[in-house]
Amino acid sequence: MRVLGNILWIILGGLAIAIGWALVGLILCISIIGIPLGIQAFKMAKLALWPFGAEIVNL
Repeated sequence: MRVLGNILWIILGGLAIAIGWALVGLILCISIIGIPLGIQAFKMAKLALWPFGAEIVNL
């Protein structure tokens, strides 16, 4: 069921959101101060691409 949900999510807009997060990550990685935020943006892109079945852990 997770695979079906992820495929539907990608088709219905998840790909556009993931590309947006990846572009933000690239822009943030231009400066040395933005690199930690850029890395987190890439993690958000991965989560936006495959949201179903992902587990978010609070530290």
